[in-house]
Amino acid sequence: MAIQDCAENGQFDPRKIVALLQTSSGELARTLGLAKDALGREDLMSSDHTQHCIAQMAEVLGKIEARFGSTLVAYAWYRSEPIPGFSGQSAMELVQSGRARDVLAYIEAVSAGIHA
Repeated sequence: MAIQDCAENGQFDPRKIVALLQTSSGELARTLGLAKDALGREDLMSSDHTQHCIAQMAEVLGKIEARFGSTLVAYAWYRSEPIPGFSGQSAMELVQSGRARDVLAYIEAVSAGIHA
C-alpha cells in the first residue's frame, strides 16, 4: 500500500497512515507539526489544516517511495535525513516550515541527475 491509498473521498485518513507507517498517532502528529492530540479528534483530523499537512507529507513520500522501495524507508528518510543545501534540515523540518515546494524541487533535481 502506498501513502496515497490512505485517502478516501478526497481526505486522508490518519488512522490508515498510522497503520501504514507503523507509528502512533502522537508521533505522526509530531511529524506533521501538529499538536500531539490533533489526530485523536475527528474534528481536527478532518480540518483543512490537518489535511493540508498530511497532503504535503504524502506528496513528498509519494515522490520518493519508489526510489527507496519501501514506504517505511521513505518515511524514515523524510523524518531524519538532512538534505544537502538546506542547513542540515530534513524534509520534515522543511515541510513544517512551509518549504514543501523546495523539498519537491530537490527531489526532482536529484531524480533528473542534478546533485543539489
